[in-house]
Amino acid sequence: MTFKVSRTLGFGHCDPAGIAYFPSYFDIMVEVMEEIFAALGSPWPTMMGERRIGVPTVKLDVDFTAPSRHGDRLDFAVRVARLGRSSLELHYRVTTRGRPVWTARQVIVAISLDTQRAVSWPDDLRAALAAHLETADAHDLAP
Repeated sequence: MTFKVSRTLGFGHCDPAGIAYFPSYFDIMVEVMEEIFAALGSPWPTMMGERRIGVPTVKLDVDFTAPSRHGDRLDFAVRVARLGRSSLELHYRVTTRGRPVWTARQVIVAISLDTQRAVSWPDDLRAALAAHLETADAHDLAP
């Protein structure tokens, strides 16, 4: 199952020419990821504040294919590509008006905010993530 989220590219996301400043994409990507975790039943204030679990990015590969401009609606299609013991790989496809803008492959890791060490996904969150895996062989049980 693919998560679909849209965001409007605001004035503050752009350079003086009105074209998206690429680091702004990453701020928006974090907002989208936060919305996905909330949809999975694990809103970040609870996950980080009460459960003390963070999700830092450990790998990010991005390909930019076209510019986007102030006011464009960015349509995110995000899929869960791989689920490990403590890792998660997300694939993003971002379009505007049906035109591809950028794609990304992001790997995040569940960590204890107290120890800064990787931890296994909690059972409830693992089940929610597993329900959204794109393929049956996407499990990676290696540590």
